[in-house]
Amino acid sequence: MADPISPVFLATAIQAVIKAGAMQLAGIDHLQIEKKGVIDLVTQVDREVEQMFRALVAERFPDHAVLAEEFELQGDRQNEAEYCWVFDPVDGTTNYAHGLPIFCCACSLERRGQPIVAAIYDPNRRELFTAERGRGAWLNGAPMRVSAADTLIDALLCTGFHYDVHKHGEYVLALFGDFIKTTRAVRRLGSAAIDLAYVAAGRFDGFWEARLNPWDISAGALLIEEAGGRVSTLSGDPFSSRLGEIVASNGRVHGQMLDVIRSRNRTN
Repeated sequence: MADPISPVFLATAIQAVIKAGAMQLAGIDHLQIEKKGVIDLVTQVDREVEQMFRALVAERFPDHAVLAEEFELQGDRQNEAEYCWVFDPVDGTTNYAHGLPIFCCACSLERRGQPIVAAIYDPNRRELFTAERGRGAWLNGAPMRVSAADTLIDALLCTGFHYDVHKHGEYVLALFGDFIKTTRAVRRLGSAAIDLAYVAAGRFDGFWEARLNPWDISAGALLIEEAGGRVSTLSGDPFSSRLGEIVASNGRVHGQMLDVIRSRNRTN
């Protein structure tokens, strides 16, 4: 029997992402934008939100580790601690920096590497996606389920591109083309956490992407599993946020998505 999950864990995740959303909206008109890479941006709000979250965890759960995007702190015991919070202060920073209202905050708590609670908050639409392992997934408190599409030609998929796509985009673009040819449509919103939340909510039927970070996918993966969907690696192996890749779906089209990916891999 699994260890019980304290209700304080999900309450903390919800508190953190809603506070983050307020900070995101408050800061959007006076952003200080820097480059972490050629096209990889960061703002002072990313850093301020993460600092807020780290302080909250340090006060409430001093024995827990934190894995987050902007600060890799000495003493972040992700590989040692039983509990590790995985946090993205602004998922969709490029959208955020350009004033495009598709961004969010994503938070999960992993126990021994497995996410057990998750919260993703989109402040522009005031949508709070939450999940607790073994108990279900919710959108603004209402139960959430994946879609019923059972063929790719009837499916709306979504994906994203890594920040080095302008240098190494041949495979990514070829696979994107393969899915365009086999589905109803493919979208690219620029926020992996929102993309995964939308799969859980039945708005998308599937999502795939590689070269991701744990904070991009940990929370969304739990949402999808608890909403009745399936997550795996691109090869179909069991999902782990540390592997940096994901195929996520309603379960019904999962095998078909993997077939498209395998076909492209054989071609390459």
